[in-house]
Amino acid sequence: MECLSDRSRSRLDRAPAHDRIPRRESLMRPLFPLLVALLLSACSTAALRGTGDLGIVIERGSGSVAVIDTTARSVLGRVEGLGDLSHASAVYSRDGRYAYVFGRDGGLTKVDLLERRIVRRIMQAGNSIGGSISQDGRLVIAQNYEPGGIKVFDADTLDLLADLPAAYGDGKQFSKVVGLADMPGNKFVYALFDAGEIWIVDLTKPREPEVTKFRDIGRQPYDGLITPDGRHYLAGLFGEDGVALLDLWRPELGVKKILTDYGKGTEKLPVFKMPHLRGWSVAGGRAYLPAIGRHEVLVVDTATWQEVGRIPVKGQPVFVMARPDGRQVWVNFAFPDYSQVQIIDTLTQQVVHTLAPGKAVLHMEFTPRGEQVWISARDDDRVVVFDTTSFARLTELPALNPSGIFFTSRAARIGF
Repeated sequence: MECLSDRSRSRLDRAPAHDRIPRRESLMRPLFPLLVALLLSACSTAALRGTGDLGIVIERGSGSVAVIDTTARSVLGRVEGLGDLSHASAVYSRDGRYAYVFGRDGGLTKVDLLERRIVRRIMQAGNSIGGSISQDGRLVIAQNYEPGGIKVFDADTLDLLADLPAAYGDGKQFSKVVGLADMPGNKFVYALFDAGEIWIVDLTKPREPEVTKFRDIGRQPYDGLITPDGRHYLAGLFGEDGVALLDLWRPELGVKKILTDYGKGTEKLPVFKMPHLRGWSVAGGRAYLPAIGRHEVLVVDTATWQEVGRIPVKGQPVFVMARPDGRQVWVNFAFPDYSQVQIIDTLTQQVVHTLAPGKAVLHMEFTPRGEQVWISARDDDRVVVFDTTSFARLTELPALNPSGIFFTSRAARIGF
């Protein structure tokens, strides 16, 4: 049943009875108020639901997203026409109703999860790999490879508010932007891959952005994350061993390098897929990080930012993600081990279980309290849901070349 708009309801409520129905059906007039009440009640019941247990699955092969319900463990429907989603990500409005999907082709699409439709879609760049949303939910930011830089949009209308090219050197070169993360105070932090820099932009006044630049932070920062408390920003370095660390509470101290020795004296393996640092984990005062070109997860004390351990795993880690309570860390891998997932117990610091969800595992997402994990198996066209206590397979859902899985609970988290 098609529900009435608010305007239509208002008109219907105010219209005289003789205008609402044909005159030849005047005998029905006494029943009309009852029929209207039933219609409006049915519409309200169908449309009324929360968004806290919703999410989307990126279907990269078809340019669509599947809207999912994590309580019913079901697919509610699909929204098509989102372009190239080969490296897509999403953020959410504060109320969890709208997803902002960033496509590889530079498309930015606002999707209504309740009505399962595109609200607006714009082409804002030539090559884009993600974005973020401000603390107050009013600004959506896209990070771009081509042209290099970030763009600031009004979250309601997707109107462009600011364009900040990532110019460096003589000002005629433009860097790819990576690792964009929101900060408290409507600020954002990101890294410049080609320039070896980290920038902080204050968007308190979106049309008058203020940029602070940190130069010579290391070679080729390829991704970054902000810690859950919003204090530290870490940028992984591809051009050298180590990680660039910036204390956002005390930025005047500048950037320092940590973990500079983890690969010393050994030859790196070929890197088939860059680790995705937004999947790094901080749990129990420790950070769990993928080591580039190694079959290891690095363990770091977040009080001192010193390495305190290494955990051998099956392959080269891509995502290293902690269950929300911090008791487990789940790891997936690059080719050729990308059909398996391993679980680390953070008490023993050892791998305690290995799963085989399907061919080409690309992403994992925990429900807000961590009782389930949803895993995409791209080459099997399915999403598999596991119980995180028993590791039992709860259900499988069809999806078209699924990759990223994004739940609306991200709306309440810094850096997501």
